[in-house]
Amino acid sequence: MSNFAEKVCIACQSDADPAKESEIKNFLDSNTDWSLLAVDGVKRIERDYPFTNFESALHFTNKVGQIAEDEGHHPLITLGWGKVTVAWWSHKIRDLHFNDLILASRCDNRYRQMQMHGD
Repeated sequence: MSNFAEKVCIACQSDADPAKESEIKNFLDSNTDWSLLAVDGVKRIERDYPFTNFESALHFTNKVGQIAEDEGHHPLITLGWGKVTVAWWSHKIRDLHFNDLILASRCDNRYRQMQMHGD
């Protein structure tokens, strides 16, 4: 099992290769809360994170935003009462890139940290 969160993101250019099917499968097999979707023909991974209130969901949204800003790679984040949905894909290549798997894993790590510390 790969620890995707510890891998290094690389700059993604419009001619970058998409993530390999084996990488996506490995990620999804190891991270069963994520789903593979196609929206308008573009592959993405998506996950719902549950919360007990809006304030915690907002706090997590901001943490995901910081993860994204740190790498210059931005997901779709949907915030609602008791839930945050995060979807990753690479806009430049209109597909999944290995960076998406890394950043999704970092979101999971941040969520676990928040749950452990009661953030």
